[in-house]
Amino acid sequence: MPLRTPEMPLRFQADGPSPDTLAELGATTHEMPHSGSTSPPARSNPSPPSEPVDRRDAAWFIDKAVAVLVFVGGVSAILFILGIFAFVTREGIGFLHNGFDFAEFFTSPKWRPTSDTHPTFGILALIVGTASVTGLAMAVSVPFSVGAALYISEFARGRTKEVLKVLVELLAAIPSVVWGFVGLVIMNPLIIKVFNVPVGLGILNSGVILGLMAAPIMTTIAEDALKAVPDGYREAAEAIGATRWQVATRVVLPAAKHGLVAAVLLGVGRGFGETMAVLMASGHAINLPTSIFDSVRALTATIAAELGETAMGSQHYQALFSLGILLFVVTFFINLGADVLVRRTRGV
Repeated sequence: MPLRTPEMPLRFQADGPSPDTLAELGATTHEMPHSGSTSPPARSNPSPPSEPVDRRDAAWFIDKAVAVLVFVGGVSAILFILGIFAFVTREGIGFLHNGFDFAEFFTSPKWRPTSDTHPTFGILALIVGTASVTGLAMAVSVPFSVGAALYISEFARGRTKEVLKVLVELLAAIPSVVWGFVGLVIMNPLIIKVFNVPVGLGILNSGVILGLMAAPIMTTIAEDALKAVPDGYREAAEAIGATRWQVATRVVLPAAKHGLVAAVLLGVGRGFGETMAVLMASGHAINLPTSIFDSVRALTATIAAELGETAMGSQHYQALFSLGILLFVVTFFINLGADVLVRRTRGV
């Protein structure tokens, strides 16, 4: 058969398939691929996924209601604090505008608001009494709290650890009036007998009671600060041969110093604002103390003891609320400083 040149038309043999048959075969091949074909079958484009439908059933409404309740609860705490501060400020602002003498108020130890001839409103003795009781309470509670937190965090294991944590939390559940009875009935005669003093109600009694009251919250915050120290610090110290005591005192405690300071500040705020136990155990006498056996009067105890017997709207009444303003401001800044240190410890 002669070769076809470009000029020659293409011809089919008589017994071969016709052009129409070849066209049909080609169409069938595209529509139904045979088993030996390597080309993938044609696929239809999948439809895009539909958006999830937010069904407003009972679960949806419950979720929204809980979210609103949680929001209201969070906002209400701030509103309550602002409302309390506004109320205290409104009741005490009259004294600050009319009878307030800055020098007498902060430097005079004479608190005589009911004098008929010359009422004086000096709170120096009250400030010194509050500071002395709180200082002794911190001297008692800080070693106890840090030691308890260190043992619970670094040395106690298993059931012992859980039992100690529960016992520490139970101390915080004891009412302040019960602590006051302990100071009045137990500590008072004990101090008189041991130290041979005429009265056992004073700085020592109230300081010990207040220290025991502040210990639980300080222990809890201190333990959280110790647990926040990365385990890599402990593992690195143990890898170079340090004992558990050396790891705890030379590695963990320095690393948790900010949290420990925050725990102490929260304890100070707890002691600075305590009322009933201090009122019952301090002797409630207005003087500048010279020893830990002297009776003193605290700012909070003064408000609790005198507010119920004061005429509403009088100068004495307004002066007591000015003491409340001072307490509110001091405790606010103490707690604010503690919160800043706790956030720094947790890396927030």
